[in-house]
Amino acid sequence: MTVERWQQARRILCIRLDYLGDVLMSTPAMRALKESLPGSSVTLLSSAGGAAAARYVPEIDDTIQYCAPWMKSSAAQEAAADFALIEQLAQRRFDAAVIFTVYSQSPLPAALMCHLAGIPLRLAHCRENPYQLLTDWVRETEPQEQVRHEVRRQLDLVAAIGAETRNERLSFRVPPADLAWARNCLRTLDIDEARPWIILHPGASAPSRRYPSQHWTALARDLSARLDCPLVFTGNEDEAALVEQIRGGEARAHSLAGRLDLGRLAALLSLAPLVICNNTGPAHIAAAVGTPIVDLYALTNPQHTPWQVPNRVLFQDVPCRNCYKSICPQGHHRCLAEVTPERVIAAALDLLQGHMPARRLLAS
Repeated sequence: MTVERWQQARRILCIRLDYLGDVLMSTPAMRALKESLPGSSVTLLSSAGGAAAARYVPEIDDTIQYCAPWMKSSAAQEAAADFALIEQLAQRRFDAAVIFTVYSQSPLPAALMCHLAGIPLRLAHCRENPYQLLTDWVRETEPQEQVRHEVRRQLDLVAAIGAETRNERLSFRVPPADLAWARNCLRTLDIDEARPWIILHPGASAPSRRYPSQHWTALARDLSARLDCPLVFTGNEDEAALVEQIRGGEARAHSLAGRLDLGRLAALLSLAPLVICNNTGPAHIAAAVGTPIVDLYALTNPQHTPWQVPNRVLFQDVPCRNCYKSICPQGHHRCLAEVTPERVIAAALDLLQGHMPARRLLAS
């Protein structure tokens, strides 16, 4: 490792081309870079969804959006866009690039772009010898030898060039204006912040990571009856119909689906005593702002559980776990379908009792 050369780097490009949650799980490693390279600036190169997090992450100074053709979620585009990005990177004269990937991804396409852009230092995990494409690389050992949490994986990567931090929490700064809006929203919904209320987020980008809608319906009904507390549903505009189906006209179940931008969603999550959600971006936002989570965790991969926050991770173990598929290849969806609403309610009660006065929990 060329650790001494990295100590001179000031303009750092961090590449994370996945989704919002993946970017958030890379923020402790970005903090390590900022703290270990005094006076440095960090530019994030990410997809549109990942880049949306940047304005809320104080460790990120600038952002470049890019639809990388080697990423699963990318739409088709002309090759001219790729050449234009290389030219843009060259003009920015970065001193170093850190490429963050999960172990099933290759860093080499991004490494080649950085090489062509003249970025002198390039770091990533790599399964094969990258020769000149990476100046510094850490041999890929996952999943054959170990499987680490995604946050730990990226912290280990930057530690290889001497970047470390004592604060390993996810980073997300809620704007004061959004926090004020969220408090006003709760007042409008007649929700008392000091008493139990729960956010439910039933959506997820991949069908394989969605708890069945009929379970959500039973869960919402039974939670409301058991705790006599308000429920607030969140989701994007496309999930609004699903939320309406789940809440079924329940008077104390409120829908904010399609009405929240990222800052307002984070503000509400930061005020909530508890969030119940699938393995999706809001779970990582909740972890970043310190809100306890019941995570309905499809066993598509083992690396993205809530990080450094009180949580209960619920799943049904299955032989086909860690499939890394967006759609259940077996068609049975057992890893989530066999998690009963009763288990979810028990986990919710357990977390609430640890974080709110017990006398306020159960309905009289």
